[in-house]
Amino acid sequence: MPKMIVSIDGVVIKEVQLTKDRTTLGRRPYNDIVIDNLAVSGEHAVMQMSGAEVFLEDLNSTNGTYVNGKAIKKQQLKNGDTVEIGKYKIKFVHDGAVENFEKTTVINAGAVVGTAEPAAPVGNGAIRVMSGAAAGREVPLVKVVTTIGKPGVAVAAITRRPHGYVVALVEGAIKPTVNGNAIGTEAVNLRNGDLIELAGTQMQFVQS
Repeated sequence: MPKMIVSIDGVVIKEVQLTKDRTTLGRRPYNDIVIDNLAVSGEHAVMQMSGAEVFLEDLNSTNGTYVNGKAIKKQQLKNGDTVEIGKYKIKFVHDGAVENFEKTTVINAGAVVGTAEPAAPVGNGAIRVMSGAAAGREVPLVKVVTTIGKPGVAVAAITRRPHGYVVALVEGAIKPTVNGNAIGTEAVNLRNGDLIELAGTQMQFVQS
């Protein structure tokens, strides 16, 4: 059975089996594959199954749909194709094909892998607003990817990774800062107490 593996910055955030003749993708909550990001249109694209074939069609999205780096209107997907929507990469994997994308290694009980100590579990993170009308408000980082900022001005994404939280610029000419240092699209590690300034709003990253 074909499936789509959604990732951002190399971190897989969801896998979706294509079980229906028509599978929709977009920002609106009624889509089959929901990507809550401003770069994704409300109804961005649709995947249609015809027998063993899967066709991807762009639904006149604002930022376009790309397959292997090329903008498409409608195209048949082949095993291993990478669909790009905004900063998200969606790997198309066809049933029976060899998977080599972000595959989880299964280790038999008792097996020893390396000598490193196991990583400590990541604590729960939150953003505490320090200035502006929402000062004092605390936003729990419950999703794998949480976007913050003002659309059209500056938007950043905070991503939960196995080793902790990172932040990166998604869009906007005004770069956010962490502890006074400007950041770009390269992910920067966040530590408890870090001060983030974005589009004139000051926030503090807290981690339990």
